[in-house]
Amino acid sequence: MDESLRHQRDTSLGQLEALIRRGRAIKAARSVEATRAWHQDCAAAVNQLSGGSKAHWLARAHSHAFMVRSADGSVIIEADAMEIVDRILGVLAQGAASLSRMDDVTAASSGAAPRTRRFEFVHDAELRPVLEQAFDDSRAALERGDFGLALILSCSVIDALLTDALEHLSCGSRNAECGLDPTIKPAEPAESVIRNPRSAMFESRIAEAERAGLIRGGCARLPPAARTYGDLTDGNGDLRPDVTVSEREARISGQVLHVVIRDLDPGR
Repeated sequence: MDESLRHQRDTSLGQLEALIRRGRAIKAARSVEATRAWHQDCAAAVNQLSGGSKAHWLARAHSHAFMVRSADGSVIIEADAMEIVDRILGVLAQGAASLSRMDDVTAASSGAAPRTRRFEFVHDAELRPVLEQAFDDSRAALERGDFGLALILSCSVIDALLTDALEHLSCGSRNAECGLDPTIKPAEPAESVIRNPRSAMFESRIAEAERAGLIRGGCARLPPAARTYGDLTDGNGDLRPDVTVSEREARISGQVLHVVIRDLDPGR
């Protein structure tokens, strides 16, 4: 593992371990205000580690920690406060264990060719390892036949990449230093995306990134299910029972992801 990635991993691991210590202290003190603040910090940490994707396993586990199911399977939102703390502690422990295994994966592959650093072009350095993990998880899901998860993860990575690119795009003179044609300027609607890109729909981000010259027309191949990937899951981040994703749809989404990476990182 290179020093930059190790530093990012160690920083995130330290954050999770600190949250775990706070959670254990909260169980003893039972302070409502401290518990509320801890919940907010945990949610922020999970959102960062999952790249903002509700479909990510860590985000789904965090959401499930608040749920209690009755005997007939219906969801009851109100769970015991300390039970929720215990569950979130378990989620944080899973996240910490996953981060700790990053060294094992690196060691296991040390005899092979160096791992491709696909997302070095991403401006947000803390997002890079999250995208790497989501990219790998998408391929693994495709291989085991979990096509819905594969498609959602591929699209969430595309979405995060476009969001990162749009957030760091201004206009005019910045275009030149970003390697863009300085004559290309975002249309008026793009300005609202740049100010608050996460509030825009996936389709809007694609359109604005194409208009700004960040990507070409590869996203035109995305199937309808991919373009509405955020609507394929329920409130818990699970694939809705009425949704079916084919192998072809999942594979095309993965192929488009490769095209987007190539467009955003033309030096590859």
